[in-house]
Amino acid sequence: MMRSRSRLVMQLQICLSALSLACLPAATAFAQDAAVLLNAPAGATSCSGCHGASGPALPALSNLTAAQIEDAMIAFSSGTREATLMNRIAKGYSPEETRAIAVWIAAQSAKTGASK
Repeated sequence: MMRSRSRLVMQLQICLSALSLACLPAATAFAQDAAVLLNAPAGATSCSGCHGASGPALPALSNLTAAQIEDAMIAFSSGTREATLMNRIAKGYSPEETRAIAVWIAAQSAKTGASK
């Protein structure tokens, strides 16, 4: 009885080790994605909620440079570019935060191979 139990434990350990090795690439990718999100400036990750896919009213940000994103945010904040929501969102960020968000979004687009 004891011998079969130790064999079962050993087999279970081997299976768990194999499963761990099989999941390693996915876990690594998840950790890298998590690190990217944790390093995002405040507010940057919420942009993809509306701008994740290109549409007629909400353009994707992936084809814009950091300067273009920053200029648009400044225009929304100052009121020179009209919007229903972005003008209110943009006013909540300082110039430094706006620049950090724009640089971060453009960098994410560059990592995924989006065109500029």
